[in-house]
Formats: sequence, structure tokens, C-alpha cells
Amino acid sequence: MSQSTLLALISLLITVGSYYIAKALYKRHKTWWLLPSILAPVVVVFIVVWLSIPLPTYFEYTHWLVTLLAPATVAFAVPIYRERKLIRQYPLTISCGVIAGVMFGLTSTWLLTKVIPLPEELIHSVLVRSVSTPFALEATSAFGGVPELTALMVMLTGIIGMVIGEPLMKLFRIHTSLGRGVALGASAHGSGTAIATEIGQQEGVVASLTMIFAGIVMVICAPFFAWVFS
Repeated sequence: MSQSTLLALISLLITVGSYYIAKALYKRHKTWWLLPSILAPVVVVFIVVWLSIPLPTYFEYTHWLVTLLAPATVAFAVPIYRERKLIRQYPLTISCGVIAGVMFGLTSTWLLTKVIPLPEELIHSVLVRSVSTPFALEATSAFGGVPELTALMVMLTGIIGMVIGEPLMKLFRIHTSLGRGVALGASAHGSGTAIATEIGQQEGVVASLTMIFAGIVMVICAPFFAWVFS
């Protein structure tokens, strides 16, 4: 086994191991900075830099993890079918949350890029940050974005939404299960759904549905949104 192949294998083990270790730690200590989406990337970057592993070598095996996003996207059909009764019960609430989340995410990001000078490729990549990674990576091509930058922006959006989501809901006195679920699912996608699930079962279900439908809307309407916000 060559040194490059060995480093590639180590990179895969580090990435998967960091995730599961962070997940185990978070189960024991419910602290936001122990979330796998925060702790695992930090550990991976530190070790990769420490071992001086070249990026092409790191991605030699770990790129297979990215390909799992495709079946993960298809798997989103399962909760939609499973919670079809809830969808029929609250169609207006979920629809309004999805539309508001997508439009506010696009508009606020577009206004931010007008105030803060950013490179063109970063502007195109950040516009779809308001939906979860599988959908964002699919939609970003219509905007001319760079998938790697888009993934990073989505992750940062989720982390920020997860950290400030609950304090903001307390500030604006959002106490209902539907309101909390829609707010977290629309603003912080996967990370928000994880927090919503910890708050309550219905909050988690509503957040998951909102996240999924927001992603679907973004992918379907991406060419139109790209034309409007170009």
C-alpha cells in the first residue's frame, strides 16, 4: 500500500470516526459545540492540517461520503409519506412556513451581497444557503455557484440558526409546536430539525417536513429564482 493510499484511508477513518465520537459526546452532554456538524469538521481540519494531508488525497476515499447525499435526498420521501396525515391537517401553516423561509432566505442573502462586496462566485454560491445540503447542491448550478462553497454556506447557516433559534423564539414568544417546528426547519434546515426534535416530537416532525418542502421548492424554482436574483 502506497503512502498516498494509506493517508486516504486514514482520512476516511478520521472523518467517519470524528462524526461518531462527536455524536456519542453530544448524546451525553447536550452542548451546541459538541454537535457532530460543528465538532467533527473542526477535528477533521485540525488532524488533516497536522498530518499535512493534501486535499486530493483526503478526497480520494471521502468523496464517497458525498455521493450518499443522492440516496439521502430520495429518502426524504419516507417522512413525507409517513406524516401525510399531519400535512393534510396543517397544509396552510406548512406552506406559509416553506414559502416564507425560502423567500426570506433568498431576499436577505441577496440584500446582504448588495451591502457587502463579495466575489462573484461566492455571491452565486451563498444564495441557496437556506435549504439543506442535498437540495442546495442541486439548486446551486442554476445560480452558477460552486458546490463546495455552497455546502460550506449551508453548514454555517444551519449552525447559526441552531444557536440563535431558541433564544429568538423566546424573544418573539413563539410557543406553539407548529410555530417552533416551522421556524427551525425553514431557517436552519437539518441542524434546526435536530434541535426541534429535542424540543418535542411534533416540533421535529414539522421541522423535517418544512425543511424537505423548502428544498423541493428551491430545486424546482431555482432557474426562476436565479433569473430574479441575478
